[in-house]
Order: sequence, then C-alpha cells, then structure tokens
Amino acid sequence: MQIRPAAGAADTTHVRDLVDSAFTPYIPRLGHKPKPMTADYDTIVASGRCWVAVDAGEIVGMLHLETAGDHLEVETVAVAPGTQARGVGGRLLAFAEQRARDQGLPEVRLCTSRTMTENIAYYPRRGYRETHRDAERVFFAKTV
Repeated sequence: MQIRPAAGAADTTHVRDLVDSAFTPYIPRLGHKPKPMTADYDTIVASGRCWVAVDAGEIVGMLHLETAGDHLEVETVAVAPGTQARGVGGRLLAFAEQRARDQGLPEVRLCTSRTMTENIAYYPRRGYRETHRDAERVFFAKTV
C-alpha cells in the first residue's frame, strides 16, 4: 500500500465517493450527514491537504490533515468499507503522526462523534488518549 497526496479531479471524485460510502452508515445514528460528507474536497485536494492510500491501483483510504498552530489535526480519516480491518486506517494515522514529527509538531489531535462508538474504541488502541467531550464529540490526542 502506498500513501500519496491526492491530486486532480479523478482523485477528488474518488475521495468524495469513499467518504460517502464510509460515513453513510452513520446517518441514521446522527440524524444528518456527518461533517466529512459535507466538506469541500475540491478545495481540500487542490490545496494539498488530502492524502490517499492506494492498494493495487485502487484508492482504499483517505486522510485530510490541517496544521493548527501547535499540533496537526486529523480532520477526516476514512477507509473504504470493503477494506476495513486490514490496517489501512492504522497506516493513515501513522502517516499523520510522521507528518507531525516532520513539521516539528509535538501532537496529533482528532475527534469523532459520540455516536461513532467504533471510533471511540479504535483510537485508544492506536495510542490516542481521550482529552475531553462536548455534547456531540469526543476529542483525542497523541504525543508524537
């Protein structure tokens, strides 16, 4: 598997489709589309803030990162439903952690919806600690 910057209209379309397929199952729990499904991927991809995981020529995961002052923020990490539980998400998170180190940032942060209980269990297994919660989200951080 290779992780590379997303680039061009074809990648943008694949990213949008992958995010939709990964997050659609959460719509009934939330009562609305999750935030990643409404993001402007044309702008995100064009600005170099999106990476894709490619396996056998197919985009199987995506990662949207934002530098936020003293840390790197994982805005979205998504894995194609047919390739989940194969290490793609872990590889994408490790990539984000390496990007933070490369930028001299000491921490990676992310959050997930309180209704996405799978994610709340997943991130601590990857070394992320819960920092706090609000009415809708659970926040995590990892020192790198």
